[in-house]
Amino acid sequence: MQQNPIARKHLVWSLITGLAVGAIAGAPLGWMANGEFSEQRMAKFIVCQQKNRDKPVAMVESICGSQF
Repeated sequence: MQQNPIARKHLVWSLITGLAVGAIAGAPLGWMANGEFSEQRMAKFIVCQQKNRDKPVAMVESICGSQF
């Protein structure tokens, strides 16, 4: 069985290909994850506001934090 050494040129092209595929696949996944996170955060904020609606606005803001 003959072994062929891996050329540096092949390693560089493999790295470039991996980075391109990762960027193309990772961008939509990151975008969807960010959408889910911001929806969850908004829902928690709204629930907190509703639970504390009888308190003054300044106290609600200190308890629940900012919307953004």
